[in-house]
Amino acid sequence: MMALCGWWLIHFLVFTSCSAHDFFTSIGHMTDLLFTEKDLVTSLKDYIRAEESKLEQIKKWADKLDVLSAAATQDPEGFLGHPVNAFKLMKRLNTEWGELESLVLTDVSDVFISNLTIQRQYFPNDDDQTGAAKALMRLQDTYQLDTNAISTGELPGSSSTSAWSTLTVDDCYDLGKVAYSEADYYHTELWMAQALRQLDQGEPSRAVDAVTVLDYLSYSVYQQGELERALEFTKRLLDLDPTHQRANGNLKYFEYQLAKQKKVEKVEKVEEKEEETKVRQRRESKDDYLTERKKYEQLCRGQGIKLTPRRQSRLFCRYYDNNRHPRYVIGPVKQEDEWDSPHIVRYHNIVSEKDMEKVKELAKPRLRRATVHDPQTGKLTTAHYRVSKSAWLGAYEHPVVDKINQLIEDVTGLNVKTAEDLQVANYGLGGQYEPHFDFGRKDEPDAFEELGTGNRIATWLLYMTDVQAGGATVFTDIGAAVKPKKGTAVFWYNLYPSGEGDYRTRHAACPVLLGNKWVSNKWIHERGQEFRRRCGLNETD
Repeated sequence: MMALCGWWLIHFLVFTSCSAHDFFTSIGHMTDLLFTEKDLVTSLKDYIRAEESKLEQIKKWADKLDVLSAAATQDPEGFLGHPVNAFKLMKRLNTEWGELESLVLTDVSDVFISNLTIQRQYFPNDDDQTGAAKALMRLQDTYQLDTNAISTGELPGSSSTSAWSTLTVDDCYDLGKVAYSEADYYHTELWMAQALRQLDQGEPSRAVDAVTVLDYLSYSVYQQGELERALEFTKRLLDLDPTHQRANGNLKYFEYQLAKQKKVEKVEKVEEKEEETKVRQRRESKDDYLTERKKYEQLCRGQGIKLTPRRQSRLFCRYYDNNRHPRYVIGPVKQEDEWDSPHIVRYHNIVSEKDMEKVKELAKPRLRRATVHDPQTGKLTTAHYRVSKSAWLGAYEHPVVDKINQLIEDVTGLNVKTAEDLQVANYGLGGQYEPHFDFGRKDEPDAFEELGTGNRIATWLLYMTDVQAGGATVFTDIGAAVKPKKGTAVFWYNLYPSGEGDYRTRHAACPVLLGNKWVSNKWIHERGQEFRRRCGLNETD
């Protein structure tokens, strides 16, 4: 057991030195937590067996003494008249009860507690749990999932559900509390209502009752302007607990507000049309973010893809040898058109299973929360709109990385010596990257200045896993969606031949709904391409 404890300590020191929390942002690191929990359960079972063995010894001794004392107390004098019985009574009381006391006081939990104490300092923290809850709600919104579907584990793409994939009343309540702490009353209502439904269906709860849930529900719907429903929930709460002080106060307040609302109802009806017009105008004048967000989520769900049958007919599959490149004359690669303008292509079976596994193996110990370029400072920073972990691999680190770099150069015809290192990314719970450009815009002149290799001329994106549901790469401006497929790579140019940015390449990584998504990116820069891609004189050539 002590050897096991030592192994855990080494394992966790190595593990945590490269993860630094944010566990929920990477399935790769969460799998480590699963194995850690499995080891901890093994230690717990060892402790249980030790406790059971101790109790079994005590029980046998107690049973023996129970029979003995029952017989002895029927005729105490006759029993003690036998010298052996008298001697053994003295011995038991002087020695054996002391030994029993020592056995009872023996703490067999030391090893387990030691292991648990060592590990707890490296467990996910409150921020991880909150991040995971918010990620689940992000999936709920993006894929328009019903709370009951999530609670029962019946997600799109899942072939079967198990008891492990369902949410309890307490789980739903905790999700509602996270939303409440963020002043997100919309999701507070959804998850508290789900918790209430499961309570009404007779599901037991460890830590929450209907009164507590109704308290949150009434306040969350009130915050959304629904006075009548808030009053309805408050009355139901008071039926269960007539002495609830806050609910009694809210009841009077809600009734007063409703009465006040009815008095001005006629006046509001007269002005209703004018107000509706103003609200519509305000909505229309909102930032384009909401419009793009809607497009993004639609594309993630497989809706709003702008590929007409006529355009589809112009997309082809072919064997591609990159102008009779020596490596591909005999064995050309399989190339498929994913989109016509801008031209997005996919290469099939481009990297072997063995090489992809090696890349993941190299990257996993170095995974860190993915960063983005801050346009204000030009520095790298974490952002809520990019939820994943990534690592950078240089060509010198392993032959497989150099091999993939050479492959990219041979297939695209571009010089990768001035490209960035290979970035490997692993997406976690609800992992996503909201709409963005890979290239630096005119208002970001210093975006890649420190590299000294110019702007990002092209992007190579290799999918290293299949994804059961979600996780598509979508292009919000043109309405394109590319689904992950293991061993395939997608390639497109970010810049026109003139050097101007192609704003049609704005794209996003949809949240992973079901499965594990590993990708690797290669961002190729302008320098070194002068004789490999002809320049254009017109801005959008």
